[in-house]
Amino acid sequence: MHDLIAFIQSNSALVAANPLAFATSAVLFGGGGFAVGRYFFAERIANLESRIARRDEEITDLKAKQKAPEPEGPVPLFELTEILPPAPLNFNRLLVQRKDTLQVK
Repeated sequence: MHDLIAFIQSNSALVAANPLAFATSAVLFGGGGFAVGRYFFAERIANLESRIARRDEEITDLKAKQKAPEPEGPVPLFELTEILPPAPLNFNRLLVQRKDTLQVK
């Protein structure tokens, strides 16, 4: 951008002498660059827009699933019991248990 400003400053006499020609060429080149960029990135823009739409649909689905119905009555007690994992292995205790359960004939 600095180079463009330096170029215009160095050619300011030409720009001041023909402002209509300068403005016309600036609009043509700027618009042409925008059109070419839009053409090349149209597929990427469409892909991103479809991803945004799909994400919005997923968000609404998740919000709908999040709203669970209220329970009708009290919860039975057996549903409140928690199942704990087994205690960690203790090799000393296993050996003691094994000796206790052995039957000698």
